[in-house]
Amino acid sequence: MSAPELSYQYVVLRCVPRADREEFVNVGVALYCQGADHLAAEGCIDAARLEALWPALDVERVLEAMAFVEAVAAGDPRAGAVAAQPLTQRFGYLKAPRSTVLQPGPVHGGTTTDPAATLTALVARTCE
Repeated sequence: MSAPELSYQYVVLRCVPRADREEFVNVGVALYCQGADHLAAEGCIDAARLEALWPALDVERVLEAMAFVEAVAAGDPRAGAVAAQPLTQRFGYLKAPRSTVLQPGPVHGGTTTDPAATLTALVARTCE
């Protein structure tokens, strides 16, 4: 018997150093699958690419922001109170637009039998 198909949602995380120019580079993905009780985020930051496009960008700040996103998704207490929230609320926090250098894109969805493998595949496609 094969595993059931489960619905999931994901957002592509973008580095947006200057919102006024509407330029960005994909730097990660956050995926939530309620049926599997799974929330995870994975970064794919290419520091050389970011520095080539925006020499004044503080890449360390981008790395820290992505580490925070990954910690929120994982429920790591070092991410603060938001990390203690249920998965649905944590994903809501991660997909909410904000005016920082790391921003979520639109929410997309699909079905999967393996949310972790799907996240890995999305990261590979998104950050090529």
